[in-house]
Amino acid sequence: MSVIGEDRPGLMRAVSGLVADHGGNWLESRMCRLGGEFAGIVRVQVAEDEKAAFETAMRGLELQGLTVTLRPDSGGLAPTDEQMIAFEIVGPDRPGIVRQMTAALAAQGVNVEEFSSEVFSAPMSGESLFNAHILIQIPEGCDLDSLCESIERSANELALDVDFEEVE
Repeated sequence: MSVIGEDRPGLMRAVSGLVADHGGNWLESRMCRLGGEFAGIVRVQVAEDEKAAFETAMRGLELQGLTVTLRPDSGGLAPTDEQMIAFEIVGPDRPGIVRQMTAALAAQGVNVEEFSSEVFSAPMSGESLFNAHILIQIPEGCDLDSLCESIERSANELALDVDFEEVE
């Protein structure tokens, strides 16, 4: 499910309380506050006989200003042997950075597992800097050296520094 709304104390408690009230199990989630809004994606497991009541209760959160989207799980955790790498990019902010970097990844058939970014002021100059942390899954048969060169080439074109780290 996804939950989006104006951030305020108690949103996580409201969602997790409904999961617990219906005997559900919290499997995994990604949640954050961004620009005064709260957004979360959550996987929960609820017994079949509790499912309808749980869905009704979750939709009741819409009366509290949350937008709730419920979808059936597509099949659980898919085990993978594919390699993961993380990298960080940082440099002067400008439009098109995300588009160009993700185009380089898509051209290699790479899946973005996690992406977080921010724009902040450089400590001394006050210049706007773009910073992103990206976790990618390397598909079988993908040449890692070629992929890293492609990412570095795109980063260089954008005057970004890139720092890679292998994820175990």
